[in-house]
Amino acid sequence: MANVRVRFAPSPTGHLHIGSARTALFNWLVARRLGGDFILRIEDTDLGRSTLVHERAIISDLKWLGLGWNEGPDMGGKYGPYRQSERLGLYKQAANNLLEKGLAYKCYCSQDELEAERQAAQEKGEMPKYSGRCLRITARKEDRLAAEGRKPTIRFRVPKKKVVVKDMVKGDVEFDSEVFGDFILVRSDGTASFNFAVVYDDAAMKISHVIRGEDHLTNTARHLLLFEALGHQPPFFAHMPITLGADHTKLSKRHGATSINEYAEQGYLASALINYLVLLGWSSPDAREIFTPEELIQLFSIGRISKSAAVFDIDKLNWINGQHIRALSADSFTRIVAERLTKAGYIKEINSIENKISLPKIAEAIQTSVVKLADVVESARMFYEDAPRPSEKAIEELKGDGAKMVICALYSKMSALEARKDIDFELAKELLKATAGELKEKGLKGKEVYHPIRLALTGLDSGPELFYLISIFGREKCLQRLKGALQYV
Repeated sequence: MANVRVRFAPSPTGHLHIGSARTALFNWLVARRLGGDFILRIEDTDLGRSTLVHERAIISDLKWLGLGWNEGPDMGGKYGPYRQSERLGLYKQAANNLLEKGLAYKCYCSQDELEAERQAAQEKGEMPKYSGRCLRITARKEDRLAAEGRKPTIRFRVPKKKVVVKDMVKGDVEFDSEVFGDFILVRSDGTASFNFAVVYDDAAMKISHVIRGEDHLTNTARHLLLFEALGHQPPFFAHMPITLGADHTKLSKRHGATSINEYAEQGYLASALINYLVLLGWSSPDAREIFTPEELIQLFSIGRISKSAAVFDIDKLNWINGQHIRALSADSFTRIVAERLTKAGYIKEINSIENKISLPKIAEAIQTSVVKLADVVESARMFYEDAPRPSEKAIEELKGDGAKMVICALYSKMSALEARKDIDFELAKELLKATAGELKEKGLKGKEVYHPIRLALTGLDSGPELFYLISIFGREKCLQRLKGALQYV
């Protein structure tokens, strides 16, 4: 498809959240899949709440996700500026053109008057909408109101007609324009409303597809009327299903971290978050669930966006993140482990000979169990700290005759090794196999052998495979801990 141009247009009034990030992702995938342009546009006409700090945070989060753009406020482009606050003159001129054509009019109603109208409609059980009282205001009254210091808004004169939104996800959705009322184009302070600015900008920036949440469906009906009034062909529309929390209510802070920077801080990989976000409303042709961003670009299509609401499932996100962590190369994951252990104070000199030997082993030992990168320090802690005192339940297990035989058997085999011999993974496996073979003849097998060894070496019920522990701890530390465990026997 030629000349595909899509946009992501966040309001810089807060951080980038899950729902907005999904919108950005779907637009980015369409652009990359079809060889089009992805435009970043900042909708900051809410001057009271918009901040440059939030704009920078949103840009930072998008870059962390890897969603690069072709045009935007930080890089410019043919259709700039890309901040709505820098386009106010364009909106004013367009609104004045609509005034001259009789397609819009000035409204001098005060907030108190509008609130009274709203309450009266609610008391009658009607949908609140503007009555149009200023539509036929006389020039004399307009002069009087202006003299009083009232600054008018500019309202769109909504034509009475049926509006059909031809949506690429929902199909045809029909609205009666009479339910809208004449809505505001330009506020009394001179700033454009969302509905007016977004339509003007989409037309001016030649946006071909508008992909956004279904909560904008009613706005789209208004937008079609504005495209017609401005004399522009509307883009194609695709409205994604909303995202709900696990309790099927609107996703919010109470469902857990919702901003992208929080997920990054908790140790989710950008590739995993993208993988999960795309599954909130889209499915692959082959029913797979694990993808790289490059694979998604090849597979994504608007036609496979679901009509049904998506449910945010933190357990599913954790599973996907774990899969992406396990897909990291050994070198990449080792670097992550080194950085986090250094920050935690466990490593002083990454490039020391000892760490060059031990860090790859530690990384391999924990990579299969880490769910989030924030888990790295906790998972690796056992390799740097003294073993904690076993629980009372574990001590009771160590007191058994079987546990004593296990500990003594492994202690004997490790004592026989050369004093400074390096224990690699294969040798560690051989020691465990020999110990298990010896004890099998005495009636012990499986968990009866391996669990006492784990308790003796770590004081914990679970953790990395035993051969990792033995190899990383080394001969002297293993002997020390095995001997220490005998005090409970």
